[in-house]
Amino acid sequence: MPKDMYVYIVTNKRHGTLYIGVTNDLVRRVWEHRTHAISGFTDRYNLTRLIWYEHHVEPAAAIRREKALKRWSRDWKIELVEQANPDWVDFWQEISGQPDLHHR
Repeated sequence: MPKDMYVYIVTNKRHGTLYIGVTNDLVRRVWEHRTHAISGFTDRYNLTRLIWYEHHVEPAAAIRREKALKRWSRDWKIELVEQANPDWVDFWQEISGQPDLHHR
């Protein structure tokens, strides 16, 4: 049976550092970025703002999309974000239903 998957982009600020990831639990994964629960690239660069995401039903399709996006130029990635989210709004509240009380 297919499992819902998400490809997503997080950043630290408008036109800041971008990170592309894939997950089967978007709320949990973004919470991990926001709380710095896992050390690494996103923790080091404070990439806590979810600015773009895409739902996939097939895991293989999500993984292919993530790999393809990672090969894109930075300009193309920014264009992708700005087409869907021109104000670079953080989608945390939208996906979680939780207010942004403790965000750094």
